[in-house]
Amino acid sequence: MDLNLLLLSVLLAGAAEPSKAADVGVSVALGEPGFYGRIDVGDYPRPQLLYAQPRLIRRGPSGRPPVYMHVPPGHARNWRRHCAAYDACDERVYFVRDWWYNEQYVPRYQERHRRGDGPDRRRDDPRGNDRRGNDRGERR
Repeated sequence: MDLNLLLLSVLLAGAAEPSKAADVGVSVALGEPGFYGRIDVGDYPRPQLLYAQPRLIRRGPSGRPPVYMHVPPGHARNWRRHCAAYDACDERVYFVRDWWYNEQYVPRYQERHRRGDGPDRRRDDPRGNDRRGNDRGERR
């Protein structure tokens, strides 16, 4: 479903029943514009980074590969303040540029997801539940 259509329908539903507006929420999943968090760059085009060197707030176990994050610009600038929200204070973090995420990562992720051959594709069991427990913030 188109994200704009989804947002419009949520807004219209909230306007139609103002007494229930507090119960309305919007979920943005990995691979959609507006998602912030850890991404797997895997075999995607080389990411364009905000900083050439990874940021590290606390030393964690050594030998782990760095992680790539798509975060709002203010979060990257003040990473010490925001790293806990992403559970990444003890990780070496590269921040990808917003345009790279939206123009390179999102279209390719969505194409893989639509065809069902990507590593994060849903695998529903007969009851309609995600086998992974739907713990990555994906919509049901």
